[in-house]
Amino acid sequence: MPGKKPKLTKADLLRKMMDVGDLDSETAFKLYAEIFKEIKTALIKGRVVELRGFGTFSIKTRKGRVRARNPRTGEPVAVSNHGVVVFRPGKELRAQAWSVIT
Repeated sequence: MPGKKPKLTKADLLRKMMDVGDLDSETAFKLYAEIFKEIKTALIKGRVVELRGFGTFSIKTRKGRVRARNPRTGEPVAVSNHGVVVFRPGKELRAQAWSVIT
């Protein structure tokens, strides 16, 4: 398929952690799970997660609206205010990403 880009999956990350950290699969999985559990917990508590050199995760409130439509029926649907996770890349990642597209 043209334009389809390869993905980095959880399994890929676990394999890399096992290789670099000389870890068994169980330890790598526990470490992976704890890292992402901490990130999720911090976000849910309203904290900003800043990973220097990579970027910042935060939760922003998205305003509710009535103009949303059910894609199946086309009927208007009311969407209440809700939180969405936002990622802002750090300066280093932004610069590297820019070099990829230019």
